Amino acid sequence: MADSAHSGSGGAPGREDGDDRLLAALRASESRFRAAFCDAVIGMALIDPEDRIIEVNPAFAALIGRGVGELVRTHLHEIIDPEGMPPRLFTALVHGQRERFRVEKPLKHREGHTVWSKVTVSLIRDPAGQPLYTLALVEDMTEQRRLGDRLEYQALHDPLTRLPNRTFFFERLDAACLPGTEDRGNRGGSGRPVAVAEERRVGVCYLDLDGFAAINETLGHHIGDELLIAVATRLRRGLSERDAHLVARMGGDEFAVLVTDSVGSEQLTALAGRILEVLERPFDVAGHRLVVTASIGVVERSVHETTPTDLVKDADSTLYWSKADGRARWTLYDPDRGAHQLTRQLLATALRPALERGEFTIEYQPLVGLADGAVHGAEALVRWRHPRYGTLSPDRFIPLAEESGAIVPLGKWVLEESCRQARQWLTEFPDTETFVSVNLAARQIWDSDVVADVARALDSAGLPARLLQLEITESALLGPGGRPLQALQALADMGVRIAIDDFGTGYSNLAYLSRLPVHVLKLDGTFIEGFRDPAPPTAGHSAAAAVGGGGGGGASGASSATSSATSSATSSAASPATSSAPAERPALPELHSRRRDADEQIVGAMVQLAHTLGLTVTAEGIESAAQAERLRLTGCDTAQGWYFARPGEAELVAAILRKGRPAPSHR
Repeated sequence: MADSAHSGSGGAPGREDGDDRLLAALRASESRFRAAFCDAVIGMALIDPEDRIIEVNPAFAALIGRGVGELVRTHLHEIIDPEGMPPRLFTALVHGQRERFRVEKPLKHREGHTVWSKVTVSLIRDPAGQPLYTLALVEDMTEQRRLGDRLEYQALHDPLTRLPNRTFFFERLDAACLPGTEDRGNRGGSGRPVAVAEERRVGVCYLDLDGFAAINETLGHHIGDELLIAVATRLRRGLSERDAHLVARMGGDEFAVLVTDSVGSEQLTALAGRILEVLERPFDVAGHRLVVTASIGVVERSVHETTPTDLVKDADSTLYWSKADGRARWTLYDPDRGAHQLTRQLLATALRPALERGEFTIEYQPLVGLADGAVHGAEALVRWRHPRYGTLSPDRFIPLAEESGAIVPLGKWVLEESCRQARQWLTEFPDTETFVSVNLAARQIWDSDVVADVARALDSAGLPARLLQLEITESALLGPGGRPLQALQALADMGVRIAIDDFGTGYSNLAYLSRLPVHVLKLDGTFIEGFRDPAPPTAGHSAAAAVGGGGGGGASGASSATSSATSSATSSAASPATSSAPAERPALPELHSRRRDADEQIVGAMVQLAHTLGLTVTAEGIESAAQAERLRLTGCDTAQGWYFARPGEAELVAAILRKGRPAPSHR
């Protein structure tokens, strides 16, 4: 018992020592926690289950400009706005279903401003594992937030004008075109709630300053920048502040105005008119008084009929229609014109691949001597056998080829094929020496070594240079640095015949003409109008006139569409050459007679002048025997047109050569 008692009495001090050590450890732990709690540089708060603050550290109190004591028992919502708090996460945390969550929230500072913070809320449990209170760690994110806001502003605004930029514009436009029953809180300039998705409409006025590049070049870019700032200020004050429309700088001197709840095209065209008025007053910039106009493209449509990309693309296209129509105006998008523009683009893109696929072909129209009725040569006329649009005449694709540069490889191909064909005629009909006439585009002279190209084509085909005639328009002769004249002189020295096409419609500098290495003048078909029968033309006759001057069209780049003997499925957007002015507006008999007499005198004078200079004359667009006879009496040397033969395959020329002379064409 003594042992037992001794043993028992000896155990009590051991337990007491253990308890003391445990308490000391707890106190030390609590002391460390309190030191960490009080001295922490981030805010900390203990919160009870009723969302009231039990205790906060000095960092938390300083963060919101208050004292530690006054925050005890303060409800959390007096400091943190409950709106935007994740209720499900918070409820799950309070009920012990999750341990922590993190959120960015604004805190209310004593002085009224907002303190952005990153709040991490963790659950503290009791020894039984039940939720006891929560611990909030609050880190000041205000400076990071401000930096982020500044970066976001810079990403969405133009640094020069402070207007929303292209990115901002597309964000707003994307939001306006989102599918849904309403515009997710966005309202248009009218302030009305946005309608059901299929009824919602959107509009854009896309504008570009006219002549801005000239201001940059003459006055300097610093003046141009100041002008852009002044323009942006006027647009913002005149449109954005008044109607709440989004005004954005899209880049360079292009701006756009977005109407996210438009009510029809009339609203957008009225807005475009107001933009022109806003910019109408002169701008005083750095001592310069500048007058600025703008060209505006206007597009307005239902959101379910478009995409943001298509809307801006069409607005941009319409802007350039405004420039093409004369500038200082607005133009409303026209679907038909847009379709024609798209067709042009598709054709321009397909030109080079089409040449590689062999889709081009050449037709030939005889050049007939008016004195003897014999075929002296033939003009090469290129056609495009398009797999979708059918046969396209030169007026449909030659301008596109010249713009894109595809005229250079196309012209080389036409030249080589024409020389090869002329060689075949020479082999079969050696006594006739039938020449081939090929149109030469100005860009072929500027962008390639045309002299070398011609030399190679002649050498490859084995064709004498005297049997090749190259046609070039008057305007193409006035190239940079005299290069066209140098090239033509070199070609003439080789023995190639040079013809000025459409003579009388360009510069017609007669003094200049005497010094050109030219052999032939081809009179434009408009001069032949007065040589027609005095009787009013019939429908069939006027149709021939519209296509008239059969050989006037270009082989590799000539400008005339009158050579076309074919039409395409897309000819609704054709050039003015597809109509005949006399047929549409018949002249009075006296005026018609005076015009006929004047045309005959002009042609006679030009023929006489050409012969004096040692040149021959070719007339285009001959449609009747009377025309041919009148031209013969003026001394005109050769002619071409539907009266003699329509353009056709090379065999057409060969068949005529076999017979000796062409039979008149009966339509």
